[in-house]
Amino acid sequence: MTCPKCGGEMVQGWVVDTTYGGRVATQWAPGSPKESFWRGTKEPEGPLRTIGAFRCSKCGFLEFYARDEFEPRAT
Repeated sequence: MTCPKCGGEMVQGWVVDTTYGGRVATQWAPGSPKESFWRGTKEPEGPLRTIGAFRCSKCGFLEFYARDEFEPRAT
């Protein structure tokens, strides 16, 4: 991929989200967040999608996608 801002090379990666006891890939949820008294936000309704990211190696521009190929796979 080519960067839409400067024409540099886009490198695929992912957004790391740190949680209690580990790290996970950040996910997209449909709709808007709803407040929860105990947990900050309520559990999202509907399917979650893992966010994949591309970063420009020249200017650092980030572009995010929520597509099936970004779902975690067993190694």
